[in-house]
Amino acid sequence: MKTTRRSFIRTGSLAAAAAGIGFSCSGEEGKSDKKEGRSQKKIRRNRIGVSTYSFWQFNGPKENAPIEDCIEKAAAMGFDGIELLLRQMASEDNSYLQKLKRQAFHAGLDIMGFSTHQGFVYPDKKIRDEQVALTIHQIELAYKLGIPTMRLNTGRWNTTRSFDDLMANKGIEPNIEGYTDDQGFDWVTDAISQCIPAAEKCGVVLGLENHWGLGRTAEGVLRIVNTVDSPWLQITSDTGNFLENMYEQLEMMAPQTFLVQAKTYYGGGKWYTLDIDYDRVAEIFRKVDYRGYVSLEFEGNEDPMTAVPKSLELLREAFSWEE
Repeated sequence: MKTTRRSFIRTGSLAAAAAGIGFSCSGEEGKSDKKEGRSQKKIRRNRIGVSTYSFWQFNGPKENAPIEDCIEKAAAMGFDGIELLLRQMASEDNSYLQKLKRQAFHAGLDIMGFSTHQGFVYPDKKIRDEQVALTIHQIELAYKLGIPTMRLNTGRWNTTRSFDDLMANKGIEPNIEGYTDDQGFDWVTDAISQCIPAAEKCGVVLGLENHWGLGRTAEGVLRIVNTVDSPWLQITSDTGNFLENMYEQLEMMAPQTFLVQAKTYYGGGKWYTLDIDYDRVAEIFRKVDYRGYVSLEFEGNEDPMTAVPKSLELLREAFSWEE
């Protein structure tokens, strides 16, 4: 029987639930409290992780926010897991990777996500091939760390050099003169298709994120994912990267989402501030029986030591419900 994306996600979700990864419940259905004479309700919740980016945000040298410190802070704050930002890591040596894995396990945290950077929107095939090789290397790093899913970007045209200017223009930029979006989509789908065998071999699901460029819209993300048509390419849904029709676009991507990244903006956002109704977001993913992790990406100006715990409380409340 051919494995479809839908059956793959459902099977993986059930296995994760059985193993207690990503989704948990407390209480037993139908169990009665004899003393009180009433039934005990079942509480379900998505597990909540935090990206190491939340403690750094590219503010100063990465040495100011070592991954080791992020692991200890995340554990002390009560998170279930941690998502590693590759650019924040001090090394890619295997000894360093295994040290992080050991530390996280001892701290009681799943290393549940891997945020990487790459881009395939280049007319020059040599550059696209280099980005494919880079992405395959990143997949292998995720495998060594035991990480089940890795964030993937489409890349962008890079005609707007300043990221601040790009954000001021809501992520929209002109194409390279003489090239069309259709050509860009062809480059991206071809490049990602070349990465799929490595993802399958390593057991790392690639999660294409709505992260500017050709992935700025849900339509763009879905066009790529549906064209590649592999259970090893799913979606990382970022709540903070839709600057219009946020809930409608998240709803479009929800059925194929493998990881949710949830942004908060305490103290005002670095580039913009979104008023996100997380009860509504949680309901969108609940409707499609999403049982995976929710990974916090704090992107505000408040001190992370106060804002990150507040964000955890917010997400815990939204992504928990009674049945």
